[in-house]
Amino acid sequence: MKIAIVGGGLMGLVLAQKISSSTKATVKVLEQDTLPGGLSTYHNYGDFTWDKFYHAITPTDTDLIDFLSEIGLEEQIQWRRSLTGFYENKKFHSVSSSFEFLLFPLLGPIDKMRLGYTILKGSRTDDWKALEKIHVTDWLIKLGGKKTYDKFWAPMLHAKLGENHKKVSAVFIWTYIKRLFKARSSAAKKEHMAYVNGGYKTIFDRLEENLKQKGSNILLDSKVENISPDPNGGMNINYNGTIEHFDKVVFTSPLNVMEKVTAPELYNISKSKKPIDYLGVVCLILVTKKPITPFYVLNIGDNDTPFTGVIGMSSLVDLEETANQHITYFPKYVGQDNELWSKSDEEITKNFLNGVKYLYPDFDEADMISSHVHRAFKVQPMQVLNYSEIVPKVNTPHPDFYVLNTSQFVSESVNNNSVVTHVEKFMKNFKNDIESYSEKSIAQ
Repeated sequence: MKIAIVGGGLMGLVLAQKISSSTKATVKVLEQDTLPGGLSTYHNYGDFTWDKFYHAITPTDTDLIDFLSEIGLEEQIQWRRSLTGFYENKKFHSVSSSFEFLLFPLLGPIDKMRLGYTILKGSRTDDWKALEKIHVTDWLIKLGGKKTYDKFWAPMLHAKLGENHKKVSAVFIWTYIKRLFKARSSAAKKEHMAYVNGGYKTIFDRLEENLKQKGSNILLDSKVENISPDPNGGMNINYNGTIEHFDKVVFTSPLNVMEKVTAPELYNISKSKKPIDYLGVVCLILVTKKPITPFYVLNIGDNDTPFTGVIGMSSLVDLEETANQHITYFPKYVGQDNELWSKSDEEITKNFLNGVKYLYPDFDEADMISSHVHRAFKVQPMQVLNYSEIVPKVNTPHPDFYVLNTSQFVSESVNNNSVVTHVEKFMKNFKNDIESYSEKSIAQ
């Protein structure tokens, strides 16, 4: 049995691994880019290769951790203490342990108690449907007060969403609390996060190796032109000037791509009149001789920098991974109509470097080894009020065509643990379909 997976992002590759390891089917992954992984792919920074955008694993990412163990990478997961900082009024504050939290000067004792209550309330709330009817600012102020919002939550929202935090519901911060605020170990009361030796390139290399051992493969630089049903069953895919028959096809790329290349009788999409707004990111990455920040995450409490946060990857990752060089990410999260998309890499670098010097007056450009600008136009949909009501509902009437992508993420943020979770759910029914198909083939 031959199965095609259209899209070689993390979701498509995890799915390929699950199918090839648990069934007798062979899988071919068709990816139009020259590297696998989508938003989780890697980049050559000169003397080392590391993730194109920043990623870390938290203790609550249990499905992702289990998957890494499943493919034999459990020994490659490295746990480290991660430091969190806040910047306001030209001062840096560390909030990386319970003790530092108690000393956090921007909040008084009562405000800290209200902040703790907000985190506890969020971590114990399961009714996300109610939360998507409340604006994130209103929910946080109601639980924790205006000062707690201004000093603690607003910088976090700004770091992750930019000015677009004014549009989202409480579901966004609820998913954030559920995932990240449980990253503190109960024993040490300190934040811990992890990475895989070699970054996501290690993961993708292992997946490609596993697929080859099962007679499956990944075809990069392969653009799908058309997907249509075969009169005798299964699907025909036209890609790279060839037509190949598959017994089943799973489409993991975005829906707007699917609509361009897929025969209309293979799917039905019910769309809301209200369009979905997507959040993108423009990110400057600096590779330097010296460290820029001691924090893994720095939340910025003012609007005087052109970026919305600072990710000090080298405060988490061993320097041996990056050729004893320091790598720091400066992301700016923006909507699709932002003027930043029209700026050149040189303009962005110049503007962002001015922000680096503002934040870190001692920064010396002579310490720079290289700089890189990475962009992703669609990182995740913005979870606006009543978001679940405007998400497209996809139905696939043909028994050999399936859709699995991040458009189905309604009550959670787009992160790699959620990707693995959705693949696991999909496989429960898909595996039964494969078994039924095989039984019919034997009977015939």
